[in-house]
Amino acid sequence: MTPSIADDGGPGDDPGPAVSMSSRPALGRLVDDVASFAQVTWGQEPGLYAAADPDAFADLLSEAAVDELLSRRGLRTPFLRVAKDGATLGNAAFTAPGGVGAGIADQVSDDRLAALFADGSTLVLQGLHRTWPPVIDFCQQLASDLGHPVQANAYVTPPQNQGFADHYDVHDVFVLQVSGRKRWSIHAPVLPSPLRDQPWTDRREDVRSAAQQEAVIDVVLEPGDVLYLPRGFLHSASALGGVTVHLTLGVHSWTRFSVAEQLLELALEALAQDPDARQSLPLGTSLVAGELDAELVTAKLRDVLAALDPAEVADRLRAKRRGAQRAEPLGPLSQHALSSALTEATPLRLRHHLDPSLDPDVEVGGPRLRSRAGTVSVADVPRAVLDRLLAGEVVRAKELGEATARRLVGAGLVVAG
Repeated sequence: MTPSIADDGGPGDDPGPAVSMSSRPALGRLVDDVASFAQVTWGQEPGLYAAADPDAFADLLSEAAVDELLSRRGLRTPFLRVAKDGATLGNAAFTAPGGVGAGIADQVSDDRLAALFADGSTLVLQGLHRTWPPVIDFCQQLASDLGHPVQANAYVTPPQNQGFADHYDVHDVFVLQVSGRKRWSIHAPVLPSPLRDQPWTDRREDVRSAAQQEAVIDVVLEPGDVLYLPRGFLHSASALGGVTVHLTLGVHSWTRFSVAEQLLELALEALAQDPDARQSLPLGTSLVAGELDAELVTAKLRDVLAALDPAEVADRLRAKRRGAQRAEPLGPLSQHALSSALTEATPLRLRHHLDPSLDPDVEVGGPRLRSRAGTVSVADVPRAVLDRLLAGEVVRAKELGEATARRLVGAGLVVAG
């Protein structure tokens, strides 16, 4: 099957060297042809990718892993949701205190879940990109490949059950069938490319009507299969014959509307510095069209927008992107041990998924390394060493300078190489 992300590192002020399509390893696990996916499918149409190996995603999640998460990991809400007949159950139906020394009342109750699952409820493990190490690592790499933030939920459905009625999501999804078989029915959007504040619940009747039409895709996913859905496509799924587990990877795309939001914010900030724009409307105004000076304000706003530097927009979106994902997990104890034992010969590398950039020389303090973990001055580090560090190479503490190396370790920007 041949479907379809643009070669878009995402918004940013200094994205670094271009990333080739062949160097997107997480995305490459999901689609047949990354370049074709980028050009044809991304954000445009559904894509269906048949499994070469039914155990293709066993390293990410399994039924045994689901049992471990639900029974041994002390999960609390909102990391679990339970649904039946298209409705979400209240938290009290599946939570309870954890007993002596762990009496927090909203912990997941494996006893209650066992009964609910046997009665036909679907279990939704939410936020696996924060709770299950293999999924954490995969989602971080996929977000890097796509240039867009990624989240992960798992849906565990009992035999012959449908967890949720027809609906659409306001983010793109990759569905990874882990175990069992599930039938998916996909219908055309009632609102193409919806924004995050345009949920399907605002269009219930349109969704219900569209779901009665002929499906765009009607398919049974087998273990190892992948389904890609751009935001807006209607979908519903039903388990066939046995328990099914699938991972849904939600991709929260940066959009042209995201760019427009930042342009308007910057424009309004600039307009606030204009005395004419700050002038009061006439005394006794009735706020009718002729009293709003709308033509004057429109002209000023147009001039401000035309003068904006796109790099300022990129800076703001890059800052938002840094806040939308997390860097590689960091062990506080291991990082403390690294700092304590640091010598000139200690090998160090940049922490993965920091979304780093090197600020140019600033008036005070020289260049700085900016990242998800913070910003640290690197004024004393030779540029050639910084370039190697940013390229993912291992460097010695001596090359960074021991004082700078300690600052970078303490801030969590570098880890043991």
